[in-house]
Amino acid sequence: MKRTNYIQCLQAVYMILLVGIFFPTTLYSETETQQMEEKKVSCPYAKAYVCESQMEKPKIAITFDDGPNASYTPWLLDGLKERNVKATFFLLGQNMEAKSNQEVVLRMYKEGHLIGNHTYHHLEIPKLTTQDAVREIKDTETIIEKITGEKSGYFRPPYGSWDKNLEKYLSVIPIFWTVDPRDWESKNKEEIVNKVVTEAKENDIILLHDCYSSSVEAALEIIDILQQRGFEFVTIEQLIMD
Repeated sequence: MKRTNYIQCLQAVYMILLVGIFFPTTLYSETETQQMEEKKVSCPYAKAYVCESQMEKPKIAITFDDGPNASYTPWLLDGLKERNVKATFFLLGQNMEAKSNQEVVLRMYKEGHLIGNHTYHHLEIPKLTTQDAVREIKDTETIIEKITGEKSGYFRPPYGSWDKNLEKYLSVIPIFWTVDPRDWESKNKEEIVNKVVTEAKENDIILLHDCYSSSVEAALEIIDILQQRGFEFVTIEQLIMD
């Protein structure tokens, strides 16, 4: 009799084990089952998400020379604000004499754009005496500081022509460019856009001018295209500091 009971107990245990193998969820409470399922499906794409979030977008800088322009620069600033883009403006001292243009410069500054120096009269630096060259740059720097409360320190030589000897007398960083569609020459929006978007690559510096309507239209279209391609627009300072 005892042997029979022992065999029956073994059979019962055996059946429980079989149930556990073929129907495992029946051995757990509903809460425990849910916890197991949650463990199995918790963030199946977490690794991919982390990798994607840590990837930096390729950076590029868009710059504008010869401003500010009372007609076109505000229009450009509106477009940049709408696209959440920060640009760099290299300004002429003589263009900041007018009160209306000073207000444009102050707006640039408040909206987070970088303001640079482009001489007072757009003269070719190596063709000037040292004294005149220094004056061209310092006078413009003074106006920028008067409007914004800060010195710039970034300088774009007109025509891309620089004299390194001036670095003994001036605390400026000369900034050049890598993509030049010669927008001042063609004044054709389609040509300007095509030239830039076919050449642009990571860490490039695009040269445009905010004193032509065709250039402003092209600039905004260029930004739209390159943003769609994954580029992040930054100021010159952000580009060279990274």
